[in-house]
Amino acid sequence: EVQLVESGGGLVQPGGSLRLSCLASGITFDDYAIGWFRQAPGKGREMLTCITNNDDSIYYEPSVKGRFTASTDNAKKTLALQMSSLKPEDTAVYYCAARSDVGLGFARDEFDYWGQGTQVTVSS
Repeated sequence: EVQLVESGGGLVQPGGSLRLSCLASGITFDDYAIGWFRQAPGKGREMLTCITNNDDSIYYEPSVKGRFTASTDNAKKTLALQMSSLKPEDTAVYYCAARSDVGLGFARDEFDYWGQGTQVTVSS
């Protein structure tokens, strides 16, 4: 059974930083692409980044490129998202997702497994 569990969300001031983690079980990182999405109130689920471990490919959505950094620890089966220079518009529920394909995914329906989400609120 595939399980993805996010942690690290919380309240942060504008300009601050936060690090999210996603612990995966039931998958082999080399056989999956792993990504982060977010969903703000009243909006659709937005893809932020995707990593493939078999060839170290990584994609960032332009809205977060340069501010967010994704990384994986294959030994610990953990995907991290380091977020900096946070803005109020980054407020959302953040989701970890896994795609049972070694290629990058770019849309919600390309991912097969989802975590429960963690809330990030950027506010003064």
